[in-house]
Amino acid sequence: MSGVGVYIENYEGKMMTVSQEALGAARQTANDLGKSLTAVVIGQNVADVAAAAFDLGADSVIGSDHAALAEYRAEAFGPLLTQLVQEAGLDVLIAGATTQGRDMTAWLAADLNAGLIADATALKVDGDRVVATRPVYAGKLLSDTVIPEGMQIISLRSRAFAPAESTGGSGSAQWVDANVGDISTEVTGFKAKEGGVSLTDAKIIVSGGRGVGGPEGFDPVRALADTLGGALGASRATVDAGWIPYDHQVGQTGKTVSPDLYIACGISGAIQHQAGMRTSKIIVAINKDSEAPIFGLAHYGVVGDLFDVVPAVEAEFKKRLG
Repeated sequence: MSGVGVYIENYEGKMMTVSQEALGAARQTANDLGKSLTAVVIGQNVADVAAAAFDLGADSVIGSDHAALAEYRAEAFGPLLTQLVQEAGLDVLIAGATTQGRDMTAWLAADLNAGLIADATALKVDGDRVVATRPVYAGKLLSDTVIPEGMQIISLRSRAFAPAESTGGSGSAQWVDANVGDISTEVTGFKAKEGGVSLTDAKIIVSGGRGVGGPEGFDPVRALADTLGGALGASRATVDAGWIPYDHQVGQTGKTVSPDLYIACGISGAIQHQAGMRTSKIIVAINKDSEAPIFGLAHYGVVGDLFDVVPAVEAEFKKRLG
């Protein structure tokens, strides 16, 4: 084996943002190793996805395009990914650490008896091995981890890497017939989430904690998020109290996020919450308790009542943003 691969997630014929980030990281890794980069594409009507992979820096594309692959199902995609990786002769495979990416990297590692590093936030090359940096101990430490021998499989935390940029590249994909047998599951449809911005994709997140006091206390937090074009987040305590749905929970038992800006309103900053947002590029804390742990992590802090501070901040943003 002697190549770097990147698993490309796609939906309705379009490449997912997390795969654009994985392509950028994989391209740099391939350059540092002095190896070629192969994009692995699975789905239905994915010729445009393959073309986009070439444009974003892939040297080659291998994949399968079949009606049975229209929706993601692990028992169909898993064996096929293993086959494509083996046919392409890859010794490194990089993917986004999404639900699907975690599924596929784990499946591939089990099939090939290979090492797997999950949720990496940085990559570097040491000799012929890839060293991945990942948070450990609920995000309190960063660990440099390496798979000492054999194939290296690595998943990347969303928004931890810059998306690949257009290179103007093009090429012809190698399409492999999909040998899809009986599949035990059936996808009957999708229900789109209405309104709001996805937490995992958001560049800006405004979160509320126990300090909001109740469901209505999220109103100023939600208003600030809307003004900034960001997503609304929440701590586990507020979700457990029934003040806001679980979809908004950030933390060790919720979603792990890495926005450009994270504003924590009335959140004390328990280690479980920090584990989910520690890698945010800029963290702002608003809390009337000056001893709250969140201030130890924040880049900027405001000691004050969120019901006074947040509306004032939102009014100023409205003025400046027009």
